Amino acid sequence: MKPQLQDFNRIPFLRYFGVAALVTGAAILFFGCQKNNIEEIKAFYTTESLPILEATNFETLFTDSGQVRFSLKAPKLLRFEADGRDYNEFPEGLELVQYDEHQKVISSITANYARQYLADHKWEAKNNVIATNASGDTLKTEVLYWEEKDEKIYTDEFVKIIRTDQIITGIGFTSDQKMQNWKIRDPKGTIYVSLNNEQPTADTTQIINRNVKTDAKPLKGVLQLNQPSQ
Repeated sequence: MKPQLQDFNRIPFLRYFGVAALVTGAAILFFGCQKNNIEEIKAFYTTESLPILEATNFETLFTDSGQVRFSLKAPKLLRFEADGRDYNEFPEGLELVQYDEHQKVISSITANYARQYLADHKWEAKNNVIATNASGDTLKTEVLYWEEKDEKIYTDEFVKIIRTDQIITGIGFTSDQKMQNWKIRDPKGTIYVSLNNEQPTADTTQIINRNVKTDAKPLKGVLQLNQPSQ
């Protein structure tokens, strides 16, 4: 009976030894992860960092009642799903052009980087952003937002407006999506360009509020990244 008792007592000892080894190994792994920054490791393996869709040389048309209203071109398109806030990313930039009912270009935006937040119907363009309107006015800035539902574009950053007869600078900018009715929130200066080779003049007190009339009708909700209607 004694050998059996010794064998019986050995089982809980082996179980204890196994549990102790497991706890020790987990502790070593935990402290090892602490040294390597757990948050960085988690961020590295998060699925948010992996696109669910990728396209190169991407081109598409957006139509309304069978008429082309926008065209979009981008060297690369990436689609991400991130906790209910899905977005499209254009890491190599894009060109977005808006047309009127006669297929005439009425505005355009180019940028070196952009995102489209699908649920919010919001676009964010960054790095060398250039927007133009039908009157030839050109906006240059580093960050520009476009709210599709409200049909407006805006930024809180430094902007430069280049027109045929003047260059206007300031901080903050709001406009309709066709950049026809725009305003600089904090004007910094205006340089008037003479067409007769005269010296330009500067006016740092003029408040700019541009209003240009057009026959083009405003558009609502036409930008969805879907294939154009056939």
